[in-house]
Amino acid sequence: MFICIMGGVWCNERPLLVNPGSSIVYQVLEQRLRSIQASNLHTYLRYAKTGLEKESLRVNSAGHIAQTNHPQVLGSALTNPWITTDYSEALLELITPPQARATQALDYLLDLETFVYQRLGNELLWTNSMPCVLRGEADVRIAEYGSSNAGKMKHVYRQGLAWRYGKIMQVIAGIHYNYSISEDFWPVWFAMEPEGATDLRSFKDRAYIRMIRNIQRYGWLIIYLFGASPAICKSFLNGRAPAEGFKAFKEFTLYEPYGTSLRMGNIGYTNTKEHDSGVKVCYNTLESYVASLRHAISTPSAEYAKIGVKVDGEYRQLNANILQIENEYYSTVRPKQPLKGFEKPITALTRRGIGYVELRSLDINPFDPAGLTTEQMAFIEVFMHFCLLQESPLIDKTEREMTNANQLAVAHYGRDPQLYLNRLNSKILLSEWANELIQAMQGVAQLLDQTHNETRYTQALNAHTILVQEPELTPSARVLTEIMAAGSFFEFANEQSQRHKSLFMNRNLPEALENDWTALALQSLQQQKLLETENNIAFDEFLEHYFNETLESIL
Repeated sequence: MFICIMGGVWCNERPLLVNPGSSIVYQVLEQRLRSIQASNLHTYLRYAKTGLEKESLRVNSAGHIAQTNHPQVLGSALTNPWITTDYSEALLELITPPQARATQALDYLLDLETFVYQRLGNELLWTNSMPCVLRGEADVRIAEYGSSNAGKMKHVYRQGLAWRYGKIMQVIAGIHYNYSISEDFWPVWFAMEPEGATDLRSFKDRAYIRMIRNIQRYGWLIIYLFGASPAICKSFLNGRAPAEGFKAFKEFTLYEPYGTSLRMGNIGYTNTKEHDSGVKVCYNTLESYVASLRHAISTPSAEYAKIGVKVDGEYRQLNANILQIENEYYSTVRPKQPLKGFEKPITALTRRGIGYVELRSLDINPFDPAGLTTEQMAFIEVFMHFCLLQESPLIDKTEREMTNANQLAVAHYGRDPQLYLNRLNSKILLSEWANELIQAMQGVAQLLDQTHNETRYTQALNAHTILVQEPELTPSARVLTEIMAAGSFFEFANEQSQRHKSLFMNRNLPEALENDWTALALQSLQQQKLLETENNIAFDEFLEHYFNETLESIL
C-alpha cells in the first residue's frame, strides 16, 4: 500500500499482487459466474438499460462542413432531448433514451436518424469519425443555443475549448454507449456478496467504479476491434506537417498502415497536457473521482489565465481554471448520473451515486447506417459485464501510465502483428492478450445467452475472435482497403454517406412516431423561447451561482 497525490487529492492505491499472465487473474470472475449460476441469479440481469449518443457532421453537397444553422425543423438544440448539437453548429448529436435491450436502442437510433435525414434537404450526415474537407478553423462554427443563460453557458464553454485546444479537433465524431446493469440484479448481488458495503447505494457505486477501472484497463481491446478511423483528409492538419508514422496516399489522404482509431490517438481530443496541468482523475472510489474533478474545476491555471475570461465585454471561456467544467476532461469512460435542473455532474453523482456508465471510445462504423451493428453491441454488453464481474484492483500511477500508453499504441499500431502491450512489469503480444481476454469472456457470454434465451452473445464473441486472428478483417483494415479502392479518404467517406442517405430517405417511419417527434421539436422551440423570456438575472451572476452550486435557491 502506498499513497499518491493526484490533482491535489490524496488517493490510496495498491498494485496488482498476482501474475497477470496466470489463470488466477480470472478466478474471481469464475467464482462469481458460478455463484450467479448456482443461485439462479442470471434472470436478474435481464433488464439492463442501453442508450446511445451518435455524433455526425452535417456536410453540404460539395463535401464541406455545413455552414447553415441547426435546422429549426429539428427543434431547439438546447431543449430537444433527442436531437441536439455537440461542439459545432454542424455537429449533430442524436440521443436515444435508455432502452430495455441494446437492439431496441439501435432501432430507436435508426428511426431518429431517419426523421432527421428526411428534413435535411441536400445535406449529408458524414458517416466517419474523422471529418470531411476542412478549410481551416474558420470553417468550424461554434454551436449556438440562444440568448438564455443556459444557452450562453453552453456556447461560452465551447468558445473556451476553441481558445484552449483549437476548433478542428472538436469536430471529430463518435458514438457513446450508455449502459446500466439491471436494477433487479443489485439487491440480490448485494445480499450474496456485500464486500464490506453497508448499504445498497455504496455497494453499487463501488461495483460501478470497479467496472470503470477494468474498462480503462482493457479498453484497448475496444479500440482494436471497433476502431474505424485509420486515415484522415489532409485538410484536418490545417497546414501542419504530419507526424512521424503517417503515410500519404495520393494527394489528399494521410493514413497509418497499422492504425485503428486515429480519433483515439494523439491527434484527437485528449487531455494531452494533463501531466503539466495537474488533471489526474482518480478512479479508486466515487469519492476520489469527484474530489479530483472538483479540484480541477476550481483550481486556476496560469496558462489559461493568459487567454482571459471576459475580454472587452465578451466571454472567451467560462473561467481560467484547469477545467472549465467537468465535461472538458476527456476520458474513454465516465460514471454518470442524470442531471436535475442545473446540477453539476459531480453534484448529481454525490447526491444519487452512479446511475450508468458511459463508454466513449467507439468510432462510427462507416459500413453500417447506424454506425454500430447489433453484433458489435452484443460484444459490448459482454465486455461491460465482464468488466463488472472481473476482479478490479486499484490502478496505481505506473499502471495508469501503461494503460494510456496501450491505448495510444493500439490506436496507431493496433494491427501490427508484432505489437506488444504493457501488462504491468511485462510485455505481451496484443493478439495473445486479446485471445486470453475473449476466452475469459466466454462464461459471461454464455450467462447472457442463458439470461435472454438466445445465442447471439456467444456468436458475437466468436465473430470478434476472428478479428484478432485476422487483423485484415477489422473495421480499420476494411476502411483502408476501401479508401485505396475509392481513391481517397474523402471519396470513400462521401460514397458511404451518400449510400446511407439513400437508405434513410427510403425508410418509412411509423406515423405515430413521426408525429411525436414533430411535436417534440415544436415544443422544444417553445421551451427555448420561454427560457429566454425568463432570463431574470445577469449572465455573470448566473455563472457565479452555477459554480457555487446555489442556482437552485434563486431559480
